[in-house]
Amino acid sequence: MESRFCFLNDTEDLKTLISDSEEGVQFERSKTLFEEIRASINNNDEEDRSFWRPVLPWGGVYTIRAGRKAISCTPLYVKISLKNTCTIDGFLMILYVILRDNQGFPRELAVFLGRQFVEHFLYLMDSYDYATVKILWVWDRMNKMQYRSFIHRAALEIDLFGNEHENFTKNLENMMSTMQDSLCTNWSCPARFQELILRTININPPHELPDKDPIQSAVDFFFCPRILLCKELGCNGLREFSQRVFCHGPPPFVILNMQLWKSEELSYVPYHLALSQHRYSLEGATLFNKEDHHYSAAFQIDGYWMHYDGLRSDNLILLHKPPELLLLSSLVYTRSADK
Repeated sequence: MESRFCFLNDTEDLKTLISDSEEGVQFERSKTLFEEIRASINNNDEEDRSFWRPVLPWGGVYTIRAGRKAISCTPLYVKISLKNTCTIDGFLMILYVILRDNQGFPRELAVFLGRQFVEHFLYLMDSYDYATVKILWVWDRMNKMQYRSFIHRAALEIDLFGNEHENFTKNLENMMSTMQDSLCTNWSCPARFQELILRTININPPHELPDKDPIQSAVDFFFCPRILLCKELGCNGLREFSQRVFCHGPPPFVILNMQLWKSEELSYVPYHLALSQHRYSLEGATLFNKEDHHYSAAFQIDGYWMHYDGLRSDNLILLHKPPELLLLSSLVYTRSADK
């Protein structure tokens, strides 16, 4: 059965994907999706607080047109079925809101993800072409080792079951990369000078509750200088770690991996963070239901909180009050204008 399918080059497919989508969406959009969501918040009815159309529904089906080099393939159209997309859905929703709500951020993100990707991502979201949005992320940002794909009932199936930080956070290139130098006091240390670069921000819960809020304390510890025993084999020196800094300056937004935190350690979630001499404000969060192994997301627009869950028929709902962030997978903060 595999011979019936055309195995195409991802880069070429991506160009075809974009051109096909632009040809398929001919209507003139008077408003972006973000503007429609904002308008629905301002005109909401207390009896019906859901957005009027589905946004980024779970899964998806995309039909790709085979290129000229695959003219002998049968069929000429290949159906791609997407499964377990909640590992990217919540983050894609928050990413869209961040880019539409902050005028300069698309240009900043384009430095890391490419201008074409950012422009087409926004275009596809505003066109309600959600299956293509997900395919765009899978083909352009993800490594083939990060997902499973197989042929099932005459269709290519892509299964994104797994961890959202593997499928999304780690694929933001070097946007959140940080660097920390260390120097051992022992001149005979086999690796006296070291440079540690991390691409994500993983913060650990404190062993004891600190005086100030635990999340700010954990972030401070992640960035602060420290002195520890050197772990190199046969070395008994002390290793002095410098202040951790962002490799490319403060990013437009940061994602804090909260998977190691328990609900009782999250009695307080700060709306503002001091991070590398900059002020960051809470934009959203992703939530993880362990029983169903399912991710959802919450984000705010103009101070109003919304909850997104791709499995619901009404998957975007305006909340009466800020969500209880007890099943956290991540917190997303955007850089404020003031330091």
